[in-house]
Amino acid sequence: MTERRELLLLAFFGVLQLVRLPFAASQSFIGINYGEVADNLPPPSSTARLLQSTTITKVRLYGTDPAIVSAFAGTGISLLLGATNGDIANLASSPAAAAAWVAAHLPASSPAVSTVSVGNEVLFADASLASQLVPAMQNLYDALPPNSSVKVSTVNAMDVLASSDPPSSGAFKPELAAALDPLLAFLSKTGSPFLINPYPYFAYLSDPRPETLAFCLFQPNAGRPDAGSGLTYTNMFDAQVDAVRAALDAKGYKDVEIVVAETGWPHKGDPDEAGATVENARAFVSGLVSHLNSLAGTPRAPGKSVETYIFAMYDEDLKPGKASERYFGLFQTSLTETYPTGLLRNGTAGLIPATAPTPAPTTSAPALKPTPGQQPQVTPGQQDSTAAAGPSGLCTPGPGTATSRGTTTTACAHPNAAESSRTTSMLPIIVGFWFIALQMFI
Repeated sequence: MTERRELLLLAFFGVLQLVRLPFAASQSFIGINYGEVADNLPPPSSTARLLQSTTITKVRLYGTDPAIVSAFAGTGISLLLGATNGDIANLASSPAAAAAWVAAHLPASSPAVSTVSVGNEVLFADASLASQLVPAMQNLYDALPPNSSVKVSTVNAMDVLASSDPPSSGAFKPELAAALDPLLAFLSKTGSPFLINPYPYFAYLSDPRPETLAFCLFQPNAGRPDAGSGLTYTNMFDAQVDAVRAALDAKGYKDVEIVVAETGWPHKGDPDEAGATVENARAFVSGLVSHLNSLAGTPRAPGKSVETYIFAMYDEDLKPGKASERYFGLFQTSLTETYPTGLLRNGTAGLIPATAPTPAPTTSAPALKPTPGQQPQVTPGQQDSTAAAGPSGLCTPGPGTATSRGTTTTACAHPNAAESSRTTSMLPIIVGFWFIALQMFI
């Protein structure tokens, strides 16, 4: 009987592992940034339908364009919305303005919204804006409906850190304390995440050695020991995230969760932009996706993947600056992948537009072409832009973006069918197992 019980336990744990696979695959760790600084983008409805063919379940927007937001209604995709830097002063000075913002952009019938980011990299915009950040966040938070699950936060650049290498030395810049300390207290009090933009690509630019490239691309490498913690790091992403974790812990905010609001790798750049290639972009994104799906976590926080929004949905041809700023897109405007990422469901190659019926010999039907709306642009000298900063070790800022207008039509099917079918397919295994187990005891 003892042997039977041992066999039963072994079989039981084996079945648990099988059942765990589809659930682990469907857990929501991966999102994408939907930038709009371009004049050739597909309609938002096409983008929403494309994302339903992937395992991406979260989208970060840089604004609240109703045409874009409404395209995700009924898709099962949650949104991280942005209140712009230009909104901060009004939100901070007027609870009524905050209530109006919530009523306009978070109606009960809207798609699921997980978080609102008040501004983007505000702590480096100007001192007066930074001082108004937490009052704006507080007013917005107070305006949310009772029992709302929406979090209110703000996105930060990696250069909020004074130190990050090794990761255990992570510490915030002392000169930011006047703005940062109230921000961290607010996040802790409201259960909201600390949003950060780590970019291993920019760390590589500051140290373009082959061993650094392998470390940044999740490729085999010797690892980098952290003498302060006794941990060893095998990739730059984990090192950057853990540097932020160390800085939060040092401030006494171990309860504040980290969410990666942006990270990515350009697939093209100027001649002097080392590493901006399709091969490296593919290695980084596919390596990141595999790492997140493994549930390994980071050395400092193992066993749980950090929620991560990859930059970006499409290339953005109107962005100023270096060429790499315009070539972070995971997808082309033809609705196919720029390179394999491991994000598409069932090995599909992308979302192929429906083929029009063959026209009669005497007529010709023009091809349908998306017509995006006018795109208001933001340049580094305008409000809501983020000044470029040079990389330094692990502390490296990422590319900024801006919101724009677009058109939309009705969205379509629910994205979770693949996971549902895999989960349902496990039921016969579970039932069969318990049937065998009963037979063993009879």
